[in-house]
Amino acid sequence: MVNIIVEVSKYLIIVLMAAYTFSCFSIFTKEYEEDEKSVLIRQNIVMFLMQFLAYMVLYLKTGEKKMLFFYAVQVILLLAVILLYSVIYPTVSKLIVNNMCMLISIGLIMITRLSYNSAVKQFIFAGIGAVIGLIVPVIIRKMKALVDLTYVYAGFGIAALALVAVFAATSGGAKLGFEIAGIGIQPSEFVKIIFVFFVASSLKKSTDFKNVVMTTAIAAAHVLILVLSTDLGAALILFVVYLVMLYVATQQPLYALAGLGAGSVAAVIGYHLFAHIKVRVAAWQDPFATYSDGGYQLAQSLFAIGTGSWFGMGLCQGSPDLIPVAETDFIFSAIAEELGLVFALCLILICVSCYVMFLNIAMEIRNPFYKLIALGLGTCYIFQVFLTIGGATKFIPSTGVTLPLVSYGGSSMLSTMIMFGIIQGLYIIREDEEEIIEKKRERAIRNESTGRTKKKSSKTRPQTGRPQNGKEKPRFEEVPKQRVR
Repeated sequence: MVNIIVEVSKYLIIVLMAAYTFSCFSIFTKEYEEDEKSVLIRQNIVMFLMQFLAYMVLYLKTGEKKMLFFYAVQVILLLAVILLYSVIYPTVSKLIVNNMCMLISIGLIMITRLSYNSAVKQFIFAGIGAVIGLIVPVIIRKMKALVDLTYVYAGFGIAALALVAVFAATSGGAKLGFEIAGIGIQPSEFVKIIFVFFVASSLKKSTDFKNVVMTTAIAAAHVLILVLSTDLGAALILFVVYLVMLYVATQQPLYALAGLGAGSVAAVIGYHLFAHIKVRVAAWQDPFATYSDGGYQLAQSLFAIGTGSWFGMGLCQGSPDLIPVAETDFIFSAIAEELGLVFALCLILICVSCYVMFLNIAMEIRNPFYKLIALGLGTCYIFQVFLTIGGATKFIPSTGVTLPLVSYGGSSMLSTMIMFGIIQGLYIIREDEEEIIEKKRERAIRNESTGRTKKKSSKTRPQTGRPQNGKEKPRFEEVPKQRVR
């Protein structure tokens, strides 16, 4: 009986995931606010139904009551996040809130399947991130001085990365961070956000050649320190983010071409300097030929994806634990094995819908500083998604980065939720801009109509008095205008 329930739930989960994904894009076609609200409510219903089915299967397969308790606290957390955002920030993007909760839910389901203890830690970080994410929009909206902290961002980012390069222990061929009280902290996850603020602040001030050279030099310092720490995934993300922001700010294709050329040369040099890069490239070229010498990880990832096929093996029916670091770098492969390629493709599309919202904000917001921040954070997010999934599917060599909000990792979870909080703050600022423009438009229309009325009345009004001492007495006392609130 249990096997039948597991098999049926597998297809129901896929159907629910497909329905949620479809709604992520159908909402862009809705013209009325009521229609959008109905789509968002359906998303919430689908998300909680899918989560219920997943944890029901986990409970039936394990027989552990702690699964039910863990499911209950997750529901409370996600409901709290959705409701608090709606109450505190009525003008935020509800789609981004829903997508954030959906990705967290998917990640917790799969991490629970792989390691219950890791899932509990991830849940704690998600709770902390939710609290921080609710505070961040206020900071973004109220602190106008953020644009003036150019070199504060640069100094803090370089200092944090330098500390890692000098003092951090090497793990997996790279210096990633520190361990404090049993909790790993990866500063590069937070430096990515600070780096975006630095670039946006610097290019907002000026895009002349001198300032571009100075900004490029400081950005190159960030990347170089990461390369020396052999954290090449983070280095690649910062490099791409800077190129995109530089091109959009300056509209100079030459800068982008020069950056791509310099990046290509750096990649060749890095290949010859670092042995673990040679191993990863060899594994990428033919993971089965190098199965016992670096290709095992990627080979297992491909086996898992192929085994899962379109509809997956079902939760607790596959062997994702055979994939090394399945909870972090290769969680996409684990998802594809047990939940299927259809589910995995829908996951990618949800990430894409988040990116579309990021770009939408970047295009519509008028402040150039905030515009560049939205663009930079959006590029950072989607490129990290590309690196993770591309590495797991053998599309590109593995870079060792996590899938935001889905993979296990406290630093990754916190930094991504801060990133989403910043985006929500920018969304509120955009709404504020629209409100100001609308008020100005209404005031202009009102003033224009008042002017027309005065002209018409002056032409038709008869003269009732005579001027005294060359001046005409006022015919009535002018009533002061009330302020429009």
